[in-house]
Amino acid sequence: MAHSRRKNPITGVTTARSEKAEKSAANRALRHRARSTLRTAPDDGLLPDRREVSDPWCMSKDGKMRFDPRAHPRLLRK
Repeated sequence: MAHSRRKNPITGVTTARSEKAEKSAANRALRHRARSTLRTAPDDGLLPDRREVSDPWCMSKDGKMRFDPRAHPRLLRK
């Protein structure tokens, strides 16, 4: 079987492989805050926003960027 290749030349900005643990912690904090808000003021209707709990720019990858596949063919490997 042939080696699989990326279809789009996009990669993370830093060398971090994943933000899974940070996203899990942020979602856990968001659910906790939503439950506590519903317990204290159920008729208010204002639930917390995701950005109130976490900042995506403080996570390890800092987003994604495009790269030149001819200059970096190794990044096209999955």
